[in-house]
Amino acid sequence: MTLLEKLEDGSATLGIVGLGYVGLSLAMEFLRAGYRVIGIDIDATKVDKVNSGTSYVMDVPSDDVRKYVDSGKLLATTDYRKIQEVDTVNICVPTPLRSKTKDPDLSYILDAMTGIRKHLRSGQLIILESTTFPGTTTEVLLPILEDSGLQVGKDFFLAFSPERVDPGNVDFQTQNIPKVVGGVTPECTQHAKALYSKCLDKVVGVSSTDVAEMVKLLENTFRSVNIGLVNEFALLCNKLGIDVWEVIEAASTKPFGFMPFYPGPGLGGHCIPVDPLYLSWKAKVNGFHPRLIDVAVQVNQDMPMHIVGKVADSLKALKKDLKGSKILIIGVAYKRNTDDVRESPALEIIQQLVAAGATVQFCDPFVAELSSNGTQILGSPLTESILAGVDCALIVTDHTSVDYEFVAKHAPVVLDTRNAMKNVVGAHIVRL
Repeated sequence: MTLLEKLEDGSATLGIVGLGYVGLSLAMEFLRAGYRVIGIDIDATKVDKVNSGTSYVMDVPSDDVRKYVDSGKLLATTDYRKIQEVDTVNICVPTPLRSKTKDPDLSYILDAMTGIRKHLRSGQLIILESTTFPGTTTEVLLPILEDSGLQVGKDFFLAFSPERVDPGNVDFQTQNIPKVVGGVTPECTQHAKALYSKCLDKVVGVSSTDVAEMVKLLENTFRSVNIGLVNEFALLCNKLGIDVWEVIEAASTKPFGFMPFYPGPGLGGHCIPVDPLYLSWKAKVNGFHPRLIDVAVQVNQDMPMHIVGKVADSLKALKKDLKGSKILIIGVAYKRNTDDVRESPALEIIQQLVAAGATVQFCDPFVAELSSNGTQILGSPLTESILAGVDCALIVTDHTSVDYEFVAKHAPVVLDTRNAMKNVVGAHIVRL
């Protein structure tokens, strides 16, 4: 039986390498479509949780995980030998930046490929979903796989399909977000489309893996540049004494030619702070300097420093210095109504506040503890005594479950970086 026939009748076993936000969410869609799924992750803790029916991803209910584990449809393992048992492999591992040089770190992809290459067999489909620079699939993955002696497009199939997971989004989740797919050969694209078409609402084929890789970078660089623009507008409006939030709201009434973006304390998450730097790196090694992209990145990276400066200015009005002050951070996740703290601007803000001599606490209804510079910080409840006991409450993430009127009532000074208090009045409220 061919791979296309197995995908069509549901008898294929699907493999996923990397069981994080992307991988576990994708596994659920494959399982709902009737496939058997084997997940591989180097984190034994994640593997144990999956096999015990426990989810660590907010958007994936534990009941769903338990149901598929109990039925024998879902298995997690750290053993790459299981690659021999699967018909397809989706690679969903992190692609961070190197901490010092800020250039792409493909070590997780390379480690995954080492494990896959050892157990690759004829007839398999390999799809990279991890965000990366154009050329990764053909220049990095393909040589490793063809070193096995197998031929792409004939003996095995290779494609790239950018993940588009948006944690906490109740309207758009894996199933109903259109899936872009580009293969190394037309046959590769055909097989990848066949896989996704069985479980996702819409699949969009493109002409190559390079195009598919560039699609994701355009999507997130678009957001980075526009957020950088509106952040710079916020800084300018602050200098001119103009309410930037009112400006954006009024501009949004234009029914064409304008899309609202909103300022904030900096970028967070696994994509927007990282992806433009992948693109910038690839551009520079090809002799092109992406000036607009780099400026936007710098503006966004400078926002935590600007916020700390605003905290210091707010305290000066009370004749207090930042050094020795007590600051309560409200919301440390990178976006509202999630528990995801990856690349959250709150982490950089906390480090800068501590470096300036402030004592920092945090309150987040979704995050119980936080690691900052190797130190674990336990979250605090949002109580009257805690608010009254700090010098400034700093809203970094605008979770909808927080009672902002309560915050305004009991905190001596509130710095709101998200316009969470747009309907709350008070002379002690300072807005970005």
